[in-house]
Amino acid sequence: MARLALLSTSDKTGLAELAQALVNEFDFELISSGGTAQVLTAAGLPVTKVADYTGSPEILGGRVKTLHPRIHGGILARRALPEDQQDLEDNHMRPFDLVVVNLYPFEQTVAQPEVTLPEAIEQIDIGGPTLIRAAAKNQAYLTVLCRPQQYEPYLSQMRENGGEVSPQFRQAAALQAFWHTAAYDQRSPLIYHNCPRL
Repeated sequence: MARLALLSTSDKTGLAELAQALVNEFDFELISSGGTAQVLTAAGLPVTKVADYTGSPEILGGRVKTLHPRIHGGILARRALPEDQQDLEDNHMRPFDLVVVNLYPFEQTVAQPEVTLPEAIEQIDIGGPTLIRAAAKNQAYLTVLCRPQQYEPYLSQMRENGGEVSPQFRQAAALQAFWHTAAYDQRSPLIYHNCPRL
């Protein structure tokens, strides 16, 4: 069975090239959401939309897309535990080998002088940090990439190691992922810069 990658990015830099290598060199199947799926389709790549994979449509104007057990079960499953494997089988889930996610351009949005509070609030990413943290937590079994600069080192690892990445690379990528979400959370209070502190 082909390996599975989840791609859901705001910054599309290098995305099509990464996805082409995943499909053509390493026999990955791609699952993606929204605009990311459109970019991959336009590049001529086969992609399954998250809504088709989960059987649940995107709802609430896109606020809920990837928050689904079929996604997070596939990310968080521990392949060394038979009970986790049984849960996957019982619930028709597949484990992910790669999660590629970066977050909404929050800081750029709040830096705009005319931005309103409701506009800024819509740029608070919920699903993205959840995916990143879940994948980083389970770095023993999969790789998480949250910056385009990581794509080429990941592909180099795969090419040099027969389609695998080292535990050290996965750990380093997980560390970057936690820093990525931590920095994002530190910037989130910027939307309330005129709000009194309690």
